[in-house]
Amino acid sequence: MKTVSLQITYRKGKPFAAYIYLSRRNGQKSVRTEAISEDFLIDYAQDETPLGIEIVSPGMVSIDEIQAVFDRLRISRPPRIELEPLKAA
Repeated sequence: MKTVSLQITYRKGKPFAAYIYLSRRNGQKSVRTEAISEDFLIDYAQDETPLGIEIVSPGMVSIDEIQAVFDRLRISRPPRIELEPLKAA
């Protein structure tokens, strides 16, 4: 994976949630969500391809913890710089 798309949602000026969009084919949609911890939810396509990682409390997790999720999913970690906006959140 070369890049990821990161979206951070704010409520009252504070980070509320974040979502990391992973590579997907046209038309793929989430059909199942799995909680892998209290901080992370994974969305999967029909063929069990991971489509995205939801970070429930972006201000409470480290970049190392996020990269560990990529390891668990057996997909390439994005460059740390792609996740740097989470540190500001």
